[in-house]
Amino acid sequence: MLSNQKQLFSISDDVIYLNGAYMSPQLKSVEEIGISSLKQKGDPAAILPKHFFEQRAILKQCFAELINTSALNIAIIPSVSYGIANAANNVLLQKGDEILLVDEQFPSNVYAWNHVAEKNNAHTKIVLHPSGTTNRAKKWNELILNAISNKTAVVAMPHAHWADGTLFDLKAIREKTNLVGAKLIIDGTQSVGALPFDVNELQPDALICGGYKWLMGPYSLGVAYYNESFFEGTPIEHNWMNRYESENFAKLVDYQDQYKPGAERFSVGESSNFVLTPMLTRAIEQLLEWKPESIQEYCHEISKNAISKLRDLGCFIEDDDFRTKHLFGIYLADHMNMSMIKKKMAENNIIVSFRGNAIRISPHLYNTKEDFETLVRCFE
Repeated sequence: MLSNQKQLFSISDDVIYLNGAYMSPQLKSVEEIGISSLKQKGDPAAILPKHFFEQRAILKQCFAELINTSALNIAIIPSVSYGIANAANNVLLQKGDEILLVDEQFPSNVYAWNHVAEKNNAHTKIVLHPSGTTNRAKKWNELILNAISNKTAVVAMPHAHWADGTLFDLKAIREKTNLVGAKLIIDGTQSVGALPFDVNELQPDALICGGYKWLMGPYSLGVAYYNESFFEGTPIEHNWMNRYESENFAKLVDYQDQYKPGAERFSVGESSNFVLTPMLTRAIEQLLEWKPESIQEYCHEISKNAISKLRDLGCFIEDDDFRTKHLFGIYLADHMNMSMIKKKMAENNIIVSFRGNAIRISPHLYNTKEDFETLVRCFE
């Protein structure tokens, strides 16, 4: 099992940071590359045409390796909403079609679908989470599968719910969408990097990931996977770098209708970003070294005793088989006082998030068993 890696992060010893789902701490190696990259523009004559393309290619290859696919399928994006918009604008919808969403998912994977549904006289259908706590995630997955019908054109959902880490059975959902000819669009922002994701196994049509959470990169840069059904699609913007032979600066005014092959047409303009792109690349290189399955194992090991104690105190935490280990929600017992727990957390410098009715806990390799022991004392 991996050992604690806190020494690799620029994170204060004064706080217990259990909030990676909000924003990851900075890896020192990523910070160093960002600083050195920032200084490059001080000598712009040294930035050659090849530099506009080299780091982009490396980033796409690294992300492709992380999710087990080809770099041909990868685009560089500035945000989840941008990546979702490219997918939504290239889905063929007919009047009366349904776009299936899950309850209370992050708005960046909702607004675009509401827009295209209205535009095409289709509609969105939300699968609510079941009431109660017994087999909650199992029942939710069953409800999603049962909601997929011949009317379903798209299922747009996360791999793990952003509020409490509920795991969705994407393999079974993919099988059902294949039966009805629906696309499967995944927001992997709260999973990819810390939770294994295999494109060859799960076969999504698109996978969209913000870079500043579990990919450990900077804010304002992300990556996306689009399968071959999008390769002839129309991007939401038209920038020069994504066109055929754009490396030849002397011939840029010989305008090209032809795009570069694969998903490159969906990359954002200026995606060669000389500061952020190498930072995200370095972060993913570190994740490839650690391996997401090992991150899951570490997070499980340091949190399992605390989770057992919290359940004994009456808190609801999703069954272990139906939740991620790097992100989970604590739902309070009726007798517990949220304000008092928040006060105790503040006194102990514990940083978490509050999403809906859940206290969202999201550890990583910089956390320890002792961090979770301190957390439990706030509930006792």
